[in-house]
Amino acid sequence: MKQTLPNELLHEEQIARMIRVNHAGEYGAKRIYAWQLAVLGKSPCGDVLRHMAQQEQVHLDKFADMMAKRRVRPTALMPLWHVAGFALGAVTAFMGEKAAMACTVAVESVIDEHYAAQEVELGEDEQELKQTVSKFRVEEQEHHDTALANGAEESPLYGALTSIIKLNTKLAIWL
Repeated sequence: MKQTLPNELLHEEQIARMIRVNHAGEYGAKRIYAWQLAVLGKSPCGDVLRHMAQQEQVHLDKFADMMAKRRVRPTALMPLWHVAGFALGAVTAFMGEKAAMACTVAVESVIDEHYAAQEVELGEDEQELKQTVSKFRVEEQEHHDTALANGAEESPLYGALTSIIKLNTKLAIWL
């Protein structure tokens, strides 16, 4: 029977935290897009939102699979992310298409930084996770750029809206 050394335990817990926070974030993104689609699904930006939501579902499924394989428990804050994702998606959707796109810009800019930091932190012994984070980071950057191309900066109160969303996204990652 292999003994686990303290450094190995620390490493395993660090990886578990990464997977847990990524799963929770993708769950929150799924909730945001679900409510934006409920309000804006038939609008001109509906197809764009649907495409991004589909990619977020793939991300969520991948991290859920990693959690199961590695026996990582989900965050205890999942009910909070359920409500927060709903609220953010609903509020920005009711503000209009441009606000929904501004929400995407804000969230994805924080996620880009988050995934970039994970890529640097992950070692060669975690190639699957590192490649997954890298691939998803590219897709999240695509969402950010797509939202900008779809008028995010034309949203009323763009600066204030994105600042508040970024701050709350960073808080969610920290929690």
